[in-house]
Amino acid sequence: MSRGSEVVPFSICFVCAGNICRSPMAEIVFQTRVAQAGLSPWVTATSAGIGDWHVGERADQRTLDALSARGYDGARHRAKQFDSAWFPNLDLVVALDRSHLRALTHSAPTASDRDKVALLMSFDDAAEGIWEVPDPYYSDAETFDQVLGMIERASLALFRQLEPAIRQGALR
Repeated sequence: MSRGSEVVPFSICFVCAGNICRSPMAEIVFQTRVAQAGLSPWVTATSAGIGDWHVGERADQRTLDALSARGYDGARHRAKQFDSAWFPNLDLVVALDRSHLRALTHSAPTASDRDKVALLMSFDDAAEGIWEVPDPYYSDAETFDQVLGMIERASLALFRQLEPAIRQGALR
């Protein structure tokens, strides 16, 4: 987390299909938790999509609306495609469903990089066997809100698991 006086943040990338619905929600929710805890210098979070369909686009309006309704700001998000060359600079790559998990695991250049890939819902003990965050893209605003709720709970659980180590690194 630090090399001499240089801060080397813990780096996370959340990944979904096109980077306009689920992964931007996860990125923004997680970044907000980090900022609220005063740990922004020690943690970076970003998001990306497996595909290139929406590169450069804003998040889906329903994503922005759901985020805004809960006090989050997603206005600056622009979609990008995940690049396996990012693996060496990432500490954790969080997939939103099993198809993303498979694609990321397959594209990881090393066994060490494959070990960095996890499902978001695997961090939420209360999820009771729900492993995937459903894609709300072909659904209504209510589904976007439900998906955001799942992401909030799992992101909080992930943050709570990482926070002690991040705080310890921040104190060095």
